[in-house]
This record gives sequence, C-alpha cells and structure tokens, in this order.
Amino acid sequence: MKTTSQTALAMLLLTLAAGAMAVDGGNPKKGKHEYKRECKACHTVGAEGGEITPMSKTMGQWDRFFQRDKHKAKPEVFEQLDPQKLLNIHQFLYDHAADSEQPATCG
Repeated sequence: MKTTSQTALAMLLLTLAAGAMAVDGGNPKKGKHEYKRECKACHTVGAEGGEITPMSKTMGQWDRFFQRDKHKAKPEVFEQLDPQKLLNIHQFLYDHAADSEQPATCG
C-alpha cells in the first residue's frame, strides 16, 4: 500500500509530465490578443462558427485539436496563420482550458 507522500509524489510527477507534453514556445498573453483578432469574429454566440472559448475544451483536447490541425469548417484558417501566432493562440487556449488552474472565457 502506498503512503500518502508516495501518492502525492506520483501525482506531482504525472502533472509535470503532462505539462511537458503541452505547448512549448507559445506566449499566452499574445495568444489572447491574437485569438480575439483572428478567431472571435467567427467564434462568438450566434456567429457562424459558434461560441468557442478556452473553457470549451480540456487541455488535452486543445493539444489534440492543434496537433491534428482540426478546424472543421475552414481548414485553410490554420494555413493562413503565421505558425508563431498559431502557437500563441494554442498556448492561451491550453493555459485557460476547462481543466486548467485558471479556466477562463475570452472576454
């Protein structure tokens, strides 16, 4: 049977490992502004793409979304964005996902 400290250490290591698989090199502050400029026009309540906020997905779901370049309605959107901007947007969405420490909408 594991002790409480062993369990806590295991949880910490899993958390750190999950963070290592997350976004690397993105700037979430820039990402927030780029999300507002590049994405919000189509992703608000009543807009053609429907409302999408950072809390629309978990951290893992955002990672999978960007790793697979999934933008169902208009796949060319990802192709038109500068790779660093895309990375910044990914970082912002990941950092404020539903299961993050700071879940947020994009107000």
